[in-house]
Amino acid sequence: MRTERNLTRRVERVFARLDREPERPVILDPPRMSRHRVVLFGLTLAFYLAIVVAVLATTRLVEFDWEVMFFRPYQQWPEVHAFLDYWVVLGQRGPTAVMVTAWLGWRSWRQHTLRPLLMFGAALLLLNLTVGAAKLGMGRLGPHYATVIGSNEMWQGGDIFPSGHTANAVVTWGILAYLASTPRARRWLSAVSAVISLSVGLTTVYLGTHWLSDVLLGWAAGLLILLALPWCEPPVARVEAVILALRDRLRSGRGSTAPVPVPQPVPVAAMEPARAPAPADEVRTHEPVTARPGRHGTLLPPGPHTPRGERTPATPAGSRRPTTERVPRVGALKGRGELREQPQ
Repeated sequence: MRTERNLTRRVERVFARLDREPERPVILDPPRMSRHRVVLFGLTLAFYLAIVVAVLATTRLVEFDWEVMFFRPYQQWPEVHAFLDYWVVLGQRGPTAVMVTAWLGWRSWRQHTLRPLLMFGAALLLLNLTVGAAKLGMGRLGPHYATVIGSNEMWQGGDIFPSGHTANAVVTWGILAYLASTPRARRWLSAVSAVISLSVGLTTVYLGTHWLSDVLLGWAAGLLILLALPWCEPPVARVEAVILALRDRLRSGRGSTAPVPVPQPVPVAAMEPARAPAPADEVRTHEPVTARPGRHGTLLPPGPHTPRGERTPATPAGSRRPTTERVPRVGALKGRGELREQPQ
C-alpha cells in the first residue's frame, strides 16, 4: 500500500510540475552563441574533420573498425540481442520525431509560443541536409556489405558514414535539453540525452550495421547541429511572428494587410462643451425639478405656484398639471363666521 501511495504521489508531482507554465513566459531567454559555445563548436568541427581524414587515409582507425567487425559482438552477448533490437529504435527518425513533436506541441500549446516546434523543425532540417549530404558524398559501405578486408569502403554507393541513427539520437533527445526552461531541467535532460545517444550508437556497432568510425562521426555531426542552434534563433523568431500575424488576420476575417486602428481614449473635458461663467447678479429662473419619495407617493419640491410645506403629487411627463387651490383650515372659517353648523 505504501509503495502504491508513493508512486501515485510521485506521478501527481510530475504532472503538477508540468502544469507550472500555463501561459507564455514573460521573458524568453534562448541560448546565445557565446564564446564558450563557439569554442566547443570549433573543437567539435575539428574532431569531425579528423575522423573523415582518418577514414579517407585508411589509418589505424579503419583497422580497428575491421577488428570490431570480426569480433562480432552480437555473437558474444546474444542474450541482449532482443532487447537492443528495440532499444535502437530510439535512434530512428520516424518514431522519435513523432514522440518529440507530440511533447513539444503540448509545450507550445501551454506556453502560447511556436518556438519549440520551430526549433525542432530547424534542427531536423539541418540534420537532413548535413548528414544526408555527407552520406551520399562519401558513399561508404557497411560491415555487412564490405568487399575488401582492410579497406575503407569509400565511394562504393553506400550511405552509412556518418551514422544516421547516432546523429538523430543526439539531435532529437538533445533538443529537449536545449529547450528546457530551467537550469536544473537542462542538466537532467542533457544527461539523459547523452546516455541515449551513446547507447544507441554502440548498439548499432553491436548489431553490426555500422563501423565504429561511423558512430564517432555521427556523434560529432549531431553535436555540431545542437551547438549551431543559437544561430537559428533570429530566423525562427521572424517566422513565428509571421505565422502568428497570419493567424490573427485569419481569425479577424479581414484579410487585409492594413493595420487595425486602435481607438485612443478621449479626455472627459474634451467631450463636454465649455460653459461660460454666469454673472454674479443673474437670477436663475429655471430650477431643476427632481422627485423625491414620500409617505403618500412621489412628491415634487415646492415651485413658484406651490406654497412651501404643501405636498403636490407628481404627474407624468407630457400631462397637464392639475390646478390646486388652497383650502382654508376649519378653525379659520369658524372664526370668520363662514362655517355654520347644520341643524340636527
